[in-house]
Amino acid sequence: MFRHTKRVLATAIATVLAATAIPGATAAAATPSTAEASDPFYTYDGGEPLSSYAAGTVLKKRTLHYHIEGLPAPVTAVQLLYRTRDAQDRPAANVTTVVRSITGDGSKAVSYQSFYDSLNPKDGPSRAIAGDVALGGVIANTENVFLAPLLVKGYNVVIPDTEGQTADFAAGPEYAANTLDSIRAATGPEAGTGMNTDTRVALMGYSGGSIATNWAAALAPTYAPDINKRLVGFAEGGLLADPAHNLKYVNGSLVWSGVIPMAIIGVARSYGIDLKKYMNSYGQRVYEEVEHGSLLNALGHYPGLTWKKLAKPQYADPNSVMEFVEAVNKINLGSAATPTIPALIVQGDGGTAEGTFGNVPGIGTGDGVMVSGDVRALARQYCATGNDSITFHQHNLLGHVPVAVAWAPEAITWLADRFAGRTAPSDCGHIPPGNSLAPEQPTPVS
Repeated sequence: MFRHTKRVLATAIATVLAATAIPGATAAAATPSTAEASDPFYTYDGGEPLSSYAAGTVLKKRTLHYHIEGLPAPVTAVQLLYRTRDAQDRPAANVTTVVRSITGDGSKAVSYQSFYDSLNPKDGPSRAIAGDVALGGVIANTENVFLAPLLVKGYNVVIPDTEGQTADFAAGPEYAANTLDSIRAATGPEAGTGMNTDTRVALMGYSGGSIATNWAAALAPTYAPDINKRLVGFAEGGLLADPAHNLKYVNGSLVWSGVIPMAIIGVARSYGIDLKKYMNSYGQRVYEEVEHGSLLNALGHYPGLTWKKLAKPQYADPNSVMEFVEAVNKINLGSAATPTIPALIVQGDGGTAEGTFGNVPGIGTGDGVMVSGDVRALARQYCATGNDSITFHQHNLLGHVPVAVAWAPEAITWLADRFAGRTAPSDCGHIPPGNSLAPEQPTPVS
């Protein structure tokens, strides 16, 4: 039933995409359709050191059929391998996908950050689009329903692999670099996408995509001022603001507790630290089970899981692991700069419907995985530090999954107003108080 429903949806989306994408989308125009794990396109193999290229430089380019659930649609997409950096500021190569709209003129684009959340590079949206649908790629494919309306409105759509080619899950600063350098690549002359350095761009993403969206908006003024001046706004929902709080919020939950080992692994991988040594035998087994999996491999697989069940007795408090504290503080949006562009931030607070009953003092409730008080606090922080173009909506009765359905049409309408040059509305002064987003402090080992 599920696969049948998805195929019906895929057919409908393909029809919309076919009516709006690049002209001349024929079988002869496309390169081979399957992106295998060993696909050489994903590897930089040039003669010059990667560090010799400027951020956003296009290193490779290919055109292929856009795939939906592994099935080729009558639409072509341009994929670019480009130079960026990882969480440790090392030069890296990453892939982004561009789908052009024939109803637009290339003057407007939406950088859409996927919520594919995974520890497996094969789950990136570029691979799903190229026809290699791994388990996590199923998630990326469901987002086509959000992309079609953007193309209809005349926006080119840019879809970066936000986690990079090593799947550095939850590493916000790396997500930002991958996103901003993707825009540089997609609008540069080497890309041939019909866009240029005058193309105005909006950022859009939900859940894991909101990590990339918000971090990109926060770091753009310093990391990519050339891109920041072209950004019209960012629309996000289901935001991860303070990851240390989220781990405590989902502790012991029925569904979302599977995010705990994913976060541990993502932090360790991103910043090159060994957190496995702090895990007990059970924790190490879970670590190995999840290490190369996607969100679908984790959600609901470990009901009632807690950090304490994973850790050695002396590390029952996550703040007793100094390396972990230092890493999660690096991905706390509360310590990042305030974006200079308008924002739409949407959050749910009905997490009990998704099996998360936590209400930890200082953290409170959320949508099942994201902490509402953290998101409110971040929005208020932006208002207090010079950005009064913040629209904030909290859906008190909805959990993380249904809020996505409410968020998408609102985001598309809100972004249309930004492209039209209308003054962004403001909820500053009306956003309820939230939590402290202060950095975590280490505690003694037990």
